[in-house]
Amino acid sequence: MKRLIVGITGASGSIYAVDLLERLHEIPEIEVHLVMSKWAEYNLRLETGREPSDIAKLADRTYPIGDLSADISSGSFLHDGMVVVPASMKTVAAIAAGYGGNLIHRAADVTIKEHRPLVLVPRETPLSAIHLRNLLELARLGVVILPSIPGFYSRPQTIAELIAHQTSKTLDELHIPNELSRRWHARGRVQAEPLRDHDLHPLSKH
Repeated sequence: MKRLIVGITGASGSIYAVDLLERLHEIPEIEVHLVMSKWAEYNLRLETGREPSDIAKLADRTYPIGDLSADISSGSFLHDGMVVVPASMKTVAAIAAGYGGNLIHRAADVTIKEHRPLVLVPRETPLSAIHLRNLLELARLGVVILPSIPGFYSRPQTIAELIAHQTSKTLDELHIPNELSRRWHARGRVQAEPLRDHDLHPLSKH
């Protein structure tokens, strides 16, 4: 059983978090602990039309953003990695400064100090020198910076395929096997045929 923490902040790109949670929910061997910020809940409604309560059902356990006494705020809580998706620049700055202002900041800070995998999916453009400095500081600490940048070598046909590509990259960083997106093949070629709908959801509980 793998145990993962997923944090969702108020940056644009809520669909990336929803897709990741849906994929993880399909894998019974993974236990998901979820925390959403206030603005994450706002953006979920705005960008996806989904209610935060519905998204919470995709996790095994959820925590209020202000609960700094939660299990995931302690280094004694054993887990296999944490993802913040999407990661706002406010959250990136707080983590880089070691400022545990809310449960996402604190859980990320603990993940770093305990030398566990931390993946940030920043969603901002353009990036200022301040943003880049904070991201560089975290990268030097071993944090994986995984911007939400689509790949086109697989010839995506739909937005869903672009999102699946990002989720695939995220799962790769957490060492979770997946085939959500076409991979680059030897001799610089990928399969040219478009992805079919059922190709986008290869993981299931059955």
